[in-house]
Amino acid sequence: MLTSRDRILTTHCGSLPRPARLSELLLNQEAGEVVDEAILQRECAGAVAGVLRAQLDAGVDVVSDGEQPRVGFSMYVPQRMEGFGGESTRPIPRDYEDFPLFRERMAQRAGRRNRIATPPQAIGELRYTDLKAAQAECDLFAGALARLPQKPAETFMTAASPGIIATTMENKYYDTYEAYVFALARELKKEYQLIAASGFLLQLDAPDFGLERARRFKNQTEREFLRAMEINVEAINRATAGIRRECIRLHICWGNTEHPHTHDYPLASLLPLLYQARVGALSIEFANPRHQHEYAALRSNPLPADMLLIPGVIDTTTNFVEHPMVVANRICEAVGAVGDRSRVIAGTDCGFGTSAGTEAVSADVVWAKLKACREGADIATRRLWS
Repeated sequence: MLTSRDRILTTHCGSLPRPARLSELLLNQEAGEVVDEAILQRECAGAVAGVLRAQLDAGVDVVSDGEQPRVGFSMYVPQRMEGFGGESTRPIPRDYEDFPLFRERMAQRAGRRNRIATPPQAIGELRYTDLKAAQAECDLFAGALARLPQKPAETFMTAASPGIIATTMENKYYDTYEAYVFALARELKKEYQLIAASGFLLQLDAPDFGLERARRFKNQTEREFLRAMEINVEAINRATAGIRRECIRLHICWGNTEHPHTHDYPLASLLPLLYQARVGALSIEFANPRHQHEYAALRSNPLPADMLLIPGVIDTTTNFVEHPMVVANRICEAVGAVGDRSRVIAGTDCGFGTSAGTEAVSADVVWAKLKACREGADIATRRLWS
């Protein structure tokens, strides 16, 4: 994993807006409708090529395929893995209970979306026996990269963590939560190894650490929640065994939605757990109004010397384009908290296209935001290397 050796590098959290036609095809496919596979693949190829060009035009250093071939950051898993079926009932977040008028407003605004609100359940033994879809995504990304006239500094591909699948999709088969998570780790390891073997950095998306205290574990004790997160860390470590830690990024967040977030679990209480993960970088949101203050947690509990920080310096839920000076200030605050400019890479709070068809930020604004991230990183570089 590259470090910001002579300038602040920029990246993002992986998912990027999909073209409307591609989103429609992916949603139709998830719904079980007949989709012309040739058309779908053509749309995926065009979308991956498009987001790669757009990332480079915006000055992004460490790029991804934008998750273009996936219906969602986690909802692709039951499409690729055996053992899922039926429908889970996701508990609503605590702040939706506190603000019923807001909840009603959000329900009225909701359009067509993937099954993230009612995902499948684990109803049988989990088996990831067919890696064709994962291999096809890796091949598509590699092919698009090979055709670029300008090469990015580094590349990464995302994958859902065992914990986010276990906390999102109800367990109706395994005797315990622990058995369920470790079964997911055993099977997801195959996808993780494929991504690493394809030459991409592996980013594990694990919003369970942030958002599930106020959702799945809202009626459990804090101790029960932290015990579950300890299991989720162990699942990550088991699933990534054999992959060099410096090739792994871990992304955590508190949910990529514009809602009150009044029950978000504090970062300070999570850091001791996150530091146990065998990863080379932590991607954490700091740009939104609810988490801008939490650099203090890093000062009190410093980042381990063998970890990088990818702080969110761009909000992914609003169409405000951050001023480059604001971005530079945020980067410099992150460097101050870490104490080492080389171990900070500027990023985004979360993905811009975590679920097909439900992007909060329009595509043209996304590219303006990422360009502002690059401009802010350049300002921060001048400050930090002056």
